[in-house]
Amino acid sequence: MPAVRSLVSDSPGAPLRLVEREVPDPLPGHVRITVEASGVCHTDSKVLEGAFGPSIFPVVPGHEIAGRIDAVGEGVRPWQVGDRVTVGWYGGHCGWCDPCRRGDFIHCQNTQIPGVAYPGGYAEAVLVPANALARIPEGLSAVEAAPLACAGVTVYNALRHSGLRGGDTVVVVGLGGLGHLGVQFAAAMGLRVVVVARGEAKRALAMHLGAHHYVDSTTEDVPAVLRALGGPRAALATAASSTAMVESLDGLGDGGELLVIGVEPEPMPVSPLQLIAPSRSVVGHPSGIATDVEDTLAFAQLSGVRAMVEEVPLDQAPAAYDRMMAGLARFRMVLVSDAGR
Repeated sequence: MPAVRSLVSDSPGAPLRLVEREVPDPLPGHVRITVEASGVCHTDSKVLEGAFGPSIFPVVPGHEIAGRIDAVGEGVRPWQVGDRVTVGWYGGHCGWCDPCRRGDFIHCQNTQIPGVAYPGGYAEAVLVPANALARIPEGLSAVEAAPLACAGVTVYNALRHSGLRGGDTVVVVGLGGLGHLGVQFAAAMGLRVVVVARGEAKRALAMHLGAHHYVDSTTEDVPAVLRALGGPRAALATAASSTAMVESLDGLGDGGELLVIGVEPEPMPVSPLQLIAPSRSVVGHPSGIATDVEDTLAFAQLSGVRAMVEEVPLDQAPAAYDRMMAGLARFRMVLVSDAGR
């Protein structure tokens, strides 16, 4: 394959720069993907800031990848050249650590995150382990599929693995990149959706996405409003604020679950008294393996759930990244290569 364009950061905190690099033929068990679209995720900032250590640099970030297989390594089944695929935060597993031996691949001790374990999707081509691949269904474009491989599966898995059933009430805390997908998935699952966010400006969007109620956390008593609504069964915490995540906890019904998917390093201020008597729980949910991504894409294709995205050419990735990190994007930035146009 000729040299391809990639975005590289040379050291923690260094800006992204456009380079040309060789992407060789795939090794056994791997495939090469011509990247058509690559989502810009807030977690990319952790990679570029050095949270995974300096040894990964120089690094090509990006773990929301969608495109077509253009080469297949030895022993790869059932994938073929031309297949439309996506790869998310889960970028493969080792197969030999204790979690893998138990079939618990999402907790692999050697998780192969794209953009960390190997060069990621801010590029025109990428090599990935075949066990990371999820098939893109007809009816979804590469731009639509890319953010669903990370943000989408994280939201969908948290909801479907909770105790929620059709007709139950769920609170979506935050209306950003994860939250706007959470509202759509929850509504499509037949749930009564309450959105908690800051300010009146987000009310109309929340209702448009499928919410049944909206709570402005800057002017309303969130737990009191939730109790008045009957005490929801669960709260999907998507906001990048530990305080906001637990604000809804006292409004949940008995046995209610706080489903934590937003990334925030600060501790959550939870008292045992908030949990014991009402039998509430706080549960963290990682993204999901390749089959979970396929389930997410299939459900999105059937239900019409889509991420709200801004498409940006690959060579404008630094500007797109800055826009995402400044909170100016609504709601996901997706880099589009020449192959994806």
